[in-house]
Amino acid sequence: MALAPRPEGDPVKRVEDRTIPGPNGDVPVRIYWPDVAGPLPILVWYHGGGWVIGNVDSADYGCRIMTNAASAIVVSVDYRLAPEFKFPSAPEECYTALQWVVANAEELGGDAGRVAVGGDSAGGNLATVVAIMARDRGGPKLGFQLLVYPVTDYGFDTASYAENAEGYLLTKNSMVWFWGHYLESPDHGRDPLSSPLKAEDLSGLPPALVLTAEYDPLRDEGEAYARRLQEAGVAVETKRYDGQIHGFFANPAIDDGREAAVRGGTAVKQALG
Repeated sequence: MALAPRPEGDPVKRVEDRTIPGPNGDVPVRIYWPDVAGPLPILVWYHGGGWVIGNVDSADYGCRIMTNAASAIVVSVDYRLAPEFKFPSAPEECYTALQWVVANAEELGGDAGRVAVGGDSAGGNLATVVAIMARDRGGPKLGFQLLVYPVTDYGFDTASYAENAEGYLLTKNSMVWFWGHYLESPDHGRDPLSSPLKAEDLSGLPPALVLTAEYDPLRDEGEAYARRLQEAGVAVETKRYDGQIHGFFANPAIDDGREAAVRGGTAVKQALG
């Protein structure tokens, strides 16, 4: 199942679809280049969709905005989806994609020393856990993480879950459904690679921008993760979009959607130079 592709987005210098090797076979990626001289920083992007839906087409509109705003190569990863591929398939595949990007940065016209990860919703979850994996597995070294209303905890008991359980696009019941398809067992929800908020140590992770939405069940866990990062000594900027719902990021029908994507891309540019 796939989210419907959004309207054609901003022009960039070049876009290429290709496949890269992964732990379960080849992984499709879509690569965007800005019209800027290199070598360029690189943002590895993981799309949202509850680990069950979404693809590079649904992420295309936002990736184009971020490519230009960041003056960076954006590599959008079409990781395998649940329920056919349950946890930890997605994080392992996303981490392998990051390793490939860094190993092939020169061929792409990028700088292997200036790499960020990012994603929205379930993709934000994957970006957080890939950053943890990179720290704990000896690299690659990351310069930034862009986390857009990330899923950070297997739990449904926050105030934002109670306040926004229904009526704002993403519902509590939807999240229960997504988690149920993603995890083989509820026990896996205690694993920091599914629930990074449960990680004991968040020190040594790259600086982050965390974006949240007021009327989003995931609001509080995203902001809690930002606080945990700050407490661990990580430089973090947070921005809550008042009046917005889950899914607003890079939504062409919402003014804040474009602004948030530009903000994210600009933050990558400032962090990576």
